[in-house]
Amino acid sequence: MASIDEGGGGGHKKGPGVKKAKKLSTRVDMTPMVDLGFLLITFFIFTTTMSSPTTMQLFMPKDTDDKDQNKAKESGALTIMLGKNNVVYVYRGQLLPDASNFHTTTFKSVRDTIIQMKKDVINAHVHDAGCTKIQEEARVGNPKLNIPPDPNWKNACLDKDLVIVIKPDDEATYKNTIDILDEMAISAIKRYAMVDLFPAEKELIKKTEGGN
Repeated sequence: MASIDEGGGGGHKKGPGVKKAKKLSTRVDMTPMVDLGFLLITFFIFTTTMSSPTTMQLFMPKDTDDKDQNKAKESGALTIMLGKNNVVYVYRGQLLPDASNFHTTTFKSVRDTIIQMKKDVINAHVHDAGCTKIQEEARVGNPKLNIPPDPNWKNACLDKDLVIVIKPDDEATYKNTIDILDEMAISAIKRYAMVDLFPAEKELIKKTEGGN
């Protein structure tokens, strides 16, 4: 608020018939404005809808000394490489020296490739001792990770040998990376990882893009 301070005449001469002048000064008190500012901040904090951050669940390998624990079978491995211009490169197992198993596809058809790979792994499935543990984990779920029990727990281990390796190129877009991760969720892929390209793979992609 503004207040007016009244002071004496100061330098005016005193004498008979001389009226004493009043010196006025204006001072602005900012204390109420500060209070009003805090009230407005508090109001907007309590009336604004808080948006929860959107997170993506990542499946990390278990911390174990067993080197064979996290090894993937070559017959169940699918490598997906993301190039420029929304081009996708795929191959099964290990990349052959002559690159005969290296194929070019698009985001429109990569889902069919993933689904077909999953079907082939399930058809080639052989039940072993590890399946019993996987089935039990699927049957009871995991409350700590918000994983509910799987009503189809008997088939939980059929695709246990399937693993997809995602390798974005330097010229791949962020959108392409998110799209391929969405494909993992849509196709219910349980094991997948994102790693860097090998030098041989980079060279193969450059040759393929140069030929287009």
